[in-house]
Amino acid sequence: MNDHQVDSVVVPISAHPTPVTHLATEVATQPDDWARAETIAAEHRAVLPQPGERVAVIGCGTSLFMSRAIAALREGAGQGVTDAWPASEVRGGREYDRYLVICRSGTTTEVVNAMREIPTHIPRTVICSSPGTPVLELGDPILIDEVDEQSVVQTRFATTTLAILRWHLGEDLNPAIAQARAILAEDPAVSLAEVRHAEQISFVGMGFAAAIADEAGLKLRESCQSWTEAYLQTEYRHGPISISTPGRAVWALGPLVANFEADVSVTGAHFEHRDIDPMADLVRVHQLCVLRSADRGLDPDHPRNLNRSVVLEQ
Repeated sequence: MNDHQVDSVVVPISAHPTPVTHLATEVATQPDDWARAETIAAEHRAVLPQPGERVAVIGCGTSLFMSRAIAALREGAGQGVTDAWPASEVRGGREYDRYLVICRSGTTTEVVNAMREIPTHIPRTVICSSPGTPVLELGDPILIDEVDEQSVVQTRFATTTLAILRWHLGEDLNPAIAQARAILAEDPAVSLAEVRHAEQISFVGMGFAAAIADEAGLKLRESCQSWTEAYLQTEYRHGPISISTPGRAVWALGPLVANFEADVSVTGAHFEHRDIDPMADLVRVHQLCVLRSADRGLDPDHPRNLNRSVVLEQ
């Protein structure tokens, strides 16, 4: 599993140098981006969800996973009912006080259509990193173009959006920022050696970390075509455990439920876990994307079959 076949010559994947990519550069700015997010949250306090409001958070792909994380954190903080919907399936007939829309490109067809269908009397806030795009004209804009990305694979836009909402909820992200900086100071070839060549990785988490687990799996599928899955930790034992075996890995983000590590150990799969903030641990996944894409000779900035924005014919 650790070799590439190139022109009938077997080349160890570790022989591929790690190229400088937009993805690697963008991953590395995240701790500073999260620190600046505190100011952004304060500046836009009036258009972010207020305590007690019923809120719907909308996004596609990575932005949907961030929406789910925000919803879990906001409800967990007791700030009000919060739903997360894919832009293509926003539920009608529900009494929302505000819509929060996440869209990096500002041009995603499903997002634009959803925003146009929201009743005009309901406030809507949009977080975007692309100036001059349609979504910014359809709601109260929070433009964070300083974290826009040249890589198709989203990293810092998504995590900075999450950081803005976490600061807004009253969280202190300084410990997560310190953890991310420590991770970036490590040699990922050493710290990720046990998962670098895993045949398959199952990501698991609870609460908002379940959404981070989904995002982790997506990053590896996008950047290096890896076989990944994601589950609630408590659901792992209800079927997914059957695919865990030596040569594969289970990566837990956030706190562990009782006996979880022991249940993984009996499968022979590698168990990966650090007792750190799940958002900081996602930076380690981003580093793994950089390593595995280089190992496989892939360009993570331009993944197969993907574009920066999904724009559909109307």
